[in-house]
Amino acid sequence: MSHVVVVGLGYVGLPLVDEACRSGLQVTGFDINSDVVATLNSGKSHVDDLGDDRVAELIQLGFRATTDAAVVAAAETVVICVPTPLSADGGPDLAAVEFACRSIAPHMAVGTLVVLESTTYPGTTAEFVTPLLEQVSGLRVDVDFFVAYSPERIDPGNHQYGLRNTPKIVGADGDTARALAAEFYSRVVDEVVLARGSREAESAKLLENTYRHVNIALVNEMARFFHELSIDFWNVIELASTKPFGFHAFRPGPGVGGHCIPIDPNYLSHRVRSQLGYGFRFVELAQEVNASMPAYVVFRAAELLNDSAKALRGSRVILLGVTYKADIADVRESPAVAVAEKLVASGASVRFCDPHVDVWNVDGVSPVEGDLLEAVREADLTILLQAHSQFDLDAIADAAGVLFDTRGAVTSTRSVRL
Repeated sequence: MSHVVVVGLGYVGLPLVDEACRSGLQVTGFDINSDVVATLNSGKSHVDDLGDDRVAELIQLGFRATTDAAVVAAAETVVICVPTPLSADGGPDLAAVEFACRSIAPHMAVGTLVVLESTTYPGTTAEFVTPLLEQVSGLRVDVDFFVAYSPERIDPGNHQYGLRNTPKIVGADGDTARALAAEFYSRVVDEVVLARGSREAESAKLLENTYRHVNIALVNEMARFFHELSIDFWNVIELASTKPFGFHAFRPGPGVGGHCIPIDPNYLSHRVRSQLGYGFRFVELAQEVNASMPAYVVFRAAELLNDSAKALRGSRVILLGVTYKADIADVRESPAVAVAEKLVASGASVRFCDPHVDVWNVDGVSPVEGDLLEAVREADLTILLQAHSQFDLDAIADAAGVLFDTRGAVTSTRSVRL
């Protein structure tokens, strides 16, 4: 039985563990977070897409998590699924990738395949990961061990496409590494797509997310000036969506969040500027537009209160949904944080309600206690930031004095859309 070690047991690593176990592979998880390791070993989950019952089944299939990198010694394949946030200067922060490489390298056996799945800039696998593994291990790439890149395509909360039925891109700079990686992934996914090399595989992920980033910025900016023109932009989107070719609908919102859109395009922008000496103007402009949306939401909120002869300062505001995406508990990079902070800074009294989030550490913001509809009735303004399916939007619209819908999800004419 092939032995796989998955490094990093978060929203990317754990679904890989799940499919690998179910494919008959022996799987061990390595993570530096002892709480995560203990939780998983007790049969409990800490991510949205896998419930406790699934993790308990993985334990029955032989999965174990550990904080000891020595488990790599028995593995044929090691897959790195660690976070790659932005550094203070806006560039890629590879600290977690570096730590993972330094942890596993001393334990690699001859013949080991190492695959990086973390999103990063083109050239990371060849220029950073491979030399580091060689240096620490003393082994030679493409002779003693092999390296490949396969970008993660996990979409938290997506019940239609998961790891297995989403095509898996695999790229490597050596024929043997490419073949080994393709063979491994063919056991856990339905379709493997071979890239010409590691840089092409790294770039594909950035293109996917840059495409979304730029188009979200486009509709965010259009929403603003269509509002000034007194044109219902949401109806415009519905009309354009009737075209069966050449158009894909994107919708505006209070900003972008999560692990991909606010971060990944900046990897490519940083690479272009540092290596070629000029900027990636589309990405930089998209970042500017999307980053300005929380302030625009607060501006519109103040306008709505003004229409009711109220000032933002001293008004009671309820925020509905503070995660970055509907029906998940992930608050990473959520634009709700900036919206809340700007409301508090303007003197509003802010509360939040989110069925997926019990504790939200934003200064000056408290959770709604008791009946939500009663709280909405008493509020001066309710802002829908994330349209979780648990919200009864029609009832909320009927109860609210003023409901500001930033997601275009409320059908009631009593609401005001972004």
